[in-house]
Amino acid sequence: MKILIIEDEQELANSIAEYLSEENHLCEFADTFNQALHKIESFNYDCILLDIMLPDGNGMKILEELKKQDKQDGVIIISAKNALDDKIKGLQIGADDYLTKPFHLSELAARIYSVIRRKQFGNANKVQQNELQIDLLAKTVTVNNQPIVLTKKEFDLLLYFIGNKNRVISKSTLAEHLSGDFADMLDNHDFVYAHIKNLKKKLNEAGCENYLKTVLEYCFGKRRSKRNWHIVKAKYHFPCHFRNCDRLIMAVLFQSIAIRKRIAGCNG
Repeated sequence: MKILIIEDEQELANSIAEYLSEENHLCEFADTFNQALHKIESFNYDCILLDIMLPDGNGMKILEELKKQDKQDGVIIISAKNALDDKIKGLQIGADDYLTKPFHLSELAARIYSVIRRKQFGNANKVQQNELQIDLLAKTVTVNNQPIVLTKKEFDLLLYFIGNKNRVISKSTLAEHLSGDFADMLDNHDFVYAHIKNLKKKLNEAGCENYLKTVLEYCFGKRRSKRNWHIVKAKYHFPCHFRNCDRLIMAVLFQSIAIRKRIAGCNG
């Protein structure tokens, strides 16, 4: 899971990140108000740890901005302020939890898990998709009650797909989820294909249905006197209601057929 730590105390931020990394979380940092604003505008996070006392702004404004953008990131306020008014205001604006400093890192990790579980997995410790079962606490996956071994990134991908059922997810979004803002520094995001291929192979070999679908988008463009079509990106989704899923795929397929017909009718 991807966590954003908005905290100006560098030592505390590093301690949190070190502990959460051992829990298989991917952590990013923002130590100023403006940096935090840029992060939340550019990326999505499973959970945001928000210190409301930042050197260049009030963290409550970050909460307000998240609400204005209709973002669904989980938010836990971590603050030295223990005033009841601050707790009530933060929770009313949109925070999911409030933790007063100092705190035990194990308690913080438990609260992060609780927020993510509640927002993405219906408050369940185990997620079931027919023959596929994921134990969120043990971080294990079984198909027909038989365990399968996944790498950390494969497990993260599977959780991300399960948490985003019936949504089409682009390659760049998956790359950002797996690599954080480091994804912007890469020449391409083709590494995503390898992880998805391996995940699908392991699930299929274990007898899991092929829930993970690839949806191809086509675009139609002009290049001087010639017209052409090409695949511009591949998107993935993990369907729950197959009827909706089929509609989505058929809509894209019909669109591509229509485009090819238009091309066939063009001169040159």
